[in-house]
Amino acid sequence: MTTVCFDFGNTRLKYAVFENDEMLLESVLNDNVGKEDITLLIEEFRPQKSVLSSVIDHDPDIESVLSAHSKFHLLSSRTKLPFSLPVTKPETMGADRLALAAGVVKFFPGKHNLVIGLGTCITYNFITRYNEFLGGGISPGMEMRLKSLRDYTAKLPLVKADWNFPLVGYDTRTNITSGVILGMAKEIDGIIDAYSERYANFNVLLTGGDSAYFAQLLKNKIFADPQLIYKGLYAISEYNN
Repeated sequence: MTTVCFDFGNTRLKYAVFENDEMLLESVLNDNVGKEDITLLIEEFRPQKSVLSSVIDHDPDIESVLSAHSKFHLLSSRTKLPFSLPVTKPETMGADRLALAAGVVKFFPGKHNLVIGLGTCITYNFITRYNEFLGGGISPGMEMRLKSLRDYTAKLPLVKADWNFPLVGYDTRTNITSGVILGMAKEIDGIIDAYSERYANFNVLLTGGDSAYFAQLLKNKIFADPQLIYKGLYAISEYNN
């Protein structure tokens, strides 16, 4: 049984292909993806199921193509979820965060899980061993922090992320990379420590494209799983079909 999972985020449009519970591949789509591109993907992989998580205004014809050629599910506030969501307004919870929660419920069951998603924003998502998604927190992601230094100052430039940075910056570029990247790492460690004061035993999962880099900077023990959002989308597709 082949399933294609689409993740349309603020920064990149991506997809992954699953054969049963195994992820076979992942790839990035162009920013202007339309029904022709999706039709070609359908012809190549011939999936029986498909699922889409989108936080952008995508071409609605994409949904029509997926619906016509597979059992399609659009992740939304009406989606049946494999966990409870005891928050004030569950309909405001981002689709990407719902997918991450579904991923840990299926693939990391039976324990409390703190999922830290590194994307346009950093999201902190706490799911209990009883499959309750309690919520968490949101803060600016790496690219947002780098751009804000340029946008809200008169003279600071836009600096690209560079993982070979010193603790003590010696010029503008290294001062910014040290401040932003190391600052994020210390923030993440601090949030993990705060959860540790309340919850005695839980997994910490770091996901997103930069998770492997940040894992090396953290003092806390974590699992790095860059593909967790795809696993969650797959789990949601299975649960709704």
